[in-house]
Amino acid sequence: MPIAVDIDVMLARRKMSVGELADRVGITPANLAVLKNGRAKAVRFATLAALCEVLECQPGDLLRWEAEDIAGE
Repeated sequence: MPIAVDIDVMLARRKMSVGELADRVGITPANLAVLKNGRAKAVRFATLAALCEVLECQPGDLLRWEAEDIAGE
């Protein structure tokens, strides 16, 4: 997937646990894990805004685009 999720990085910088972040954002730890591990198909802007508010960051600190590695090129 060309969108990489860096929630782990921000959690480490803020010295915050996944459980604490999930609680403060208002989502389940399981749903946060799906997002954090890059398995989510979508994220609501309201959730992204809440993550940014709690982590005191910008959306670009949590999400970034990476070119896909195409085999054989």
